[in-house]
Amino acid sequence: MSTHIHLIGVCGTAMATLAAMLKRKGFNVRGSDQDVYPPMSDFLAAEGIPTLAGYRPEHIGADLDLVVVGNAISRGNPELEEVLDRKIRYCSLPEAIREHFLWGARSVVIAGTHGKTTTAALTGWLLTHGGADPSVLVGGIVRNFGDHGSSYRLGQGREFVIEGDEYDSAFFDKTAKFLKYLPDVAVINNVEFDHADIYPDLEAVTLAFRRLVNLVPRRGLLLIGADSPGARALAGSAVSRVETFGTADDTGAALDWQAHDLEPTCDTTRFKVRRHGSAFGSFEVPLVGTHNVRNALAAIAVAADASLPVDRIADGLRLFAGVKRRLEVVGIADGVTVYDDFAHHPTAVAETLAALRGANPATRIWAVFEPRSASSCRRIFQDDFATAFAGADEVLIAPVFRSKLPDAERLSIPQLVQELQARGQSARASESIDDIVSVIAREHRFGDLVVLMSNGGFGGIHQKLLRALA
Repeated sequence: MSTHIHLIGVCGTAMATLAAMLKRKGFNVRGSDQDVYPPMSDFLAAEGIPTLAGYRPEHIGADLDLVVVGNAISRGNPELEEVLDRKIRYCSLPEAIREHFLWGARSVVIAGTHGKTTTAALTGWLLTHGGADPSVLVGGIVRNFGDHGSSYRLGQGREFVIEGDEYDSAFFDKTAKFLKYLPDVAVINNVEFDHADIYPDLEAVTLAFRRLVNLVPRRGLLLIGADSPGARALAGSAVSRVETFGTADDTGAALDWQAHDLEPTCDTTRFKVRRHGSAFGSFEVPLVGTHNVRNALAAIAVAADASLPVDRIADGLRLFAGVKRRLEVVGIADGVTVYDDFAHHPTAVAETLAALRGANPATRIWAVFEPRSASSCRRIFQDDFATAFAGADEVLIAPVFRSKLPDAERLSIPQLVQELQARGQSARASESIDDIVSVIAREHRFGDLVVLMSNGGFGGIHQKLLRALA
């Protein structure tokens, strides 16, 4: 008799992916969500997972063995109340992943404030291409997996590469998700302040990462992004082997893995790697920006630790097809290339624009930004955003998505625009998405690059803009 599992909040990327993985393991899986719409509704339908619209007590049938509670679900949700009243076994998403997939695996946890999805995708792909046949779970659509890209793959090998998120787990568990992932190998790319809705300060964020470091077994491996002071500071608390990776010469200590001689072209980056000071190999990755070289370097280090030969790693890196929403070209119209990017933290915005600028030194770049995440809507990053758009020629800022925040806490867009203009940048506040579309449609020139940055749907601006340009 098969186990029946119900997921409350099944349309989140991670929850939908978990549902698909559980179904492929032979469980009887269904789920519910407030809003059931593409792309996740299409994904769930293709995976054969029944999805119920809305939250109702009757969705919690008598046949259920386990309920997975999504991290957006809180007390008062009719399905959750039914589960609690009837004492049906329930768990969080990270607990379900650990229980059903990680105990028997060699767990490779990719963590850090930025670059998790790309680094996990690169690592999973290098191991796949190298014949290790890993399982992989990431928070984005990896183009190398499946016919049309996928956020997961289930392999027969021992490695399980998982994106480790520092956000909390569920209404009943406010600790970071990555603390459930049993790391044999942990990658910490960088550590900065983020998630202002749940972490009071940088020290609280750092503590979560310190706890992750403390979970890696003696024979395990901790890979530390040495270009980040916040990550570097964690090395001392490790019990496992530690290796550092980065691009900088000035970190004060010799790097175990160093990328050097970076050569950007318009859509790839060539670089060389030293391991323990000796030449290791020459590589090319179809991504731009120093941050993506760091991401690739972490993946190379994991692949080398899994005994993959250098030429196989280099070959895999060249064939990496990217992740959706990470500087993804969504279309070209009237000579204007439109990119979609997930950047929402000031560091990510700055790195994305610097990458595009490095690859296109003479091109006019438009940065269009929606403050949407819990942190980017808040005043906490007011000063950081003022320097984040240096790589752009034209800056358009959309209205703050979370308009319910009190004025004292909310990012001030007039102030941000004023500070950008004081730095000599062309910056404007936009009333609406239609306003942004009409400005670009009116003022664009042939060859312009437009980067649309938001961690949400941005009101469908991508297609609206392409239609207006065409």
